[in-house]
Amino acid sequence: MNSVFTKIRDKHALWYKGIVFVLCVIICVYVLPKQKYTDVSYIKTGDIWLNEDLISPFDFLIKKTDAEMALEKKIDEKPIAYFKKTKTSFSDAGQIINQLEEKNKQVVSKEIDSLLRMGILNSSVPNAFQDSVIYIIENNEVTMAHTSGLLNKNELKIFLSHHIHDTSVLNSLAQKTPSNLVFDEQLSSEMASETPISNYIYKSKINKGDVLLRKNDVVTEEQKNIITSYCNELKEQAPQIKLMSVVTGQILICVLVLGIMMLFLAFFRKTIFSQNSQVTFIFLIILLIVIITSIVAKYNVNYVYAVPFCLVPILIRVFFDSRTSLFNFLNIILLCAFFTTDKFEFVFIQLISGIGTIFSVADMGKRSKLFISALLTFVFYVISFVAYHMVNNTMQAISNLENYIPFLISSVCVLFSFPLIFIFEKLFGFTSDFTLLELCDLNSPLLRQLSQKIPGTFQHSLQVANLAEEACYKIGGNPLLVRTGAMYHDIGKMSNPRFFTENQVGEVSPHEDLSSEESAQIIIEHVIKGVEIAKENKLPEAVIDFIRTHHGTTTTRFFLHNYKKEHEGEIINEDLFRYPGPIPFSKETAILMMADGVEASSRSLKKYDAIAIDELVDKIINHQINENQFMNADITFRDINQIKKIFKKRLMNIYHVRIEYPR
Repeated sequence: MNSVFTKIRDKHALWYKGIVFVLCVIICVYVLPKQKYTDVSYIKTGDIWLNEDLISPFDFLIKKTDAEMALEKKIDEKPIAYFKKTKTSFSDAGQIINQLEEKNKQVVSKEIDSLLRMGILNSSVPNAFQDSVIYIIENNEVTMAHTSGLLNKNELKIFLSHHIHDTSVLNSLAQKTPSNLVFDEQLSSEMASETPISNYIYKSKINKGDVLLRKNDVVTEEQKNIITSYCNELKEQAPQIKLMSVVTGQILICVLVLGIMMLFLAFFRKTIFSQNSQVTFIFLIILLIVIITSIVAKYNVNYVYAVPFCLVPILIRVFFDSRTSLFNFLNIILLCAFFTTDKFEFVFIQLISGIGTIFSVADMGKRSKLFISALLTFVFYVISFVAYHMVNNTMQAISNLENYIPFLISSVCVLFSFPLIFIFEKLFGFTSDFTLLELCDLNSPLLRQLSQKIPGTFQHSLQVANLAEEACYKIGGNPLLVRTGAMYHDIGKMSNPRFFTENQVGEVSPHEDLSSEESAQIIIEHVIKGVEIAKENKLPEAVIDFIRTHHGTTTTRFFLHNYKKEHEGEIINEDLFRYPGPIPFSKETAILMMADGVEASSRSLKKYDAIAIDELVDKIINHQINENQFMNADITFRDINQIKKIFKKRLMNIYHVRIEYPR
């Protein structure tokens, strides 16, 4: 049992990453869409369907709209009369019409013929059926009409009086014109007890394979009604979908996508992988974006583009590097594509825009970069969207300005990266370029105190910062981080400034009154004091690391040498003269150690020429290598040789050394 706990304790960092990975997979699978078919509930009347033809995967009935149901209910509230249409002879009325003048003959003939086709009542409609719908039965077929459009004999006479002014002819024609609608009292009574038509909520049927929306269709009111019924059927059919196969597939997808991200960190970003807080941050960003996308997709899948995906490369780039940023962004896009209708369009547009955003923040030296980045993100969105729809010949999408609103929202959200950077810095203890820029400001309180209290050390720190920054540019790394670390690496000297050579101006060294051990402890103590001062002033851990490591585990050689001379033949405990460490663990901390050693030693040179500087640089750095100070740093001998060349060149420029040419 103890061995199990021991193994868990020894591998607790890996166990933690495994738990983060599993939780991330579970949450992503939970929020990914489970429906088998496309959810188009967001479609509105007047929208343009830009995707491929939407074909019904099943049979379903189309429900009546609320307006249709309300109209039918209104009709049902009034009783419906049934009339039988009979065949009648028009010959008698025709003879009278022939007696009319030629100009009236045709008009009256057409009017009466039209009225007979509609139906002429043999008597007035019963009061119960006034101003209501009636059914007319003819040859076993039923048609619907409204009483307001039908006439009886008396009403016919009034109607014809507009054309016939002779009263005798008018009375005769009205009498001879046959009535062909007879009220069927028995059938009307029987049908009144039947189910009202408004109780039937369906009006038509869509068969499997029918096209619901064609590409580039402008959605009509009728199509919207069909889509509403289709979406309702989707919800009803949800339990019939084989959820196990869908969920299993989603688990595999999430394991693959998130697993690739974890493997990328493990193999190519070991520094990030070794820090649980950094791994947590990266996977938290993935989760947040996937969850936000799922929420937006439920509201309107078209507004998935409004999700600030391009915030991701900015946030990751600020704290890490561009490659990690791009890789993380790609994984998020692959997962979020499952929320969209046209997955290829989504991946294409987001990929182009995301890469463009990464280019725009390659150098985050100024806050104005965020505004430029937001503008460029919108430009990339628009260009990629227009290009995609030009290729697909969907010009309606390009001309519809509403399609650009989600892109504008997403681009504006890029501006929120600054407060988010501040929040994540505090939550995870990260250090962004913005914070480093603020710390590098020579007017910052601690640097002003350093320059006023110990100007010699301040000048030394400036020279070390210049050397280290240029070396970092050459071999790769974070120049801003190494410069900031260099500016603060010796702040511990403010405790006992007179004990350090650069602060002794024309006065006797206080070390002459102390033993070698005491002097060594005072010198070594500036590292410990520096860490304490840094923490009091709430400097980031990334900067404090430079204070801890700039001497590594080397010894105070001058005092150790003196002590050996004073105690010849004795066993000497060199740990009394050794800095507490740790040794440098990154390129940046290794570069600072070299720059600090070289710059400090260069001040003690008696002669400044190319040979002396060349020998000094080689001597200091080779000694550090021999003491295994760089064994934990990701730095090569090739890098170290380049650093030596840079230091030699810069020191010769500082001391105005002229290169000696062979004669």
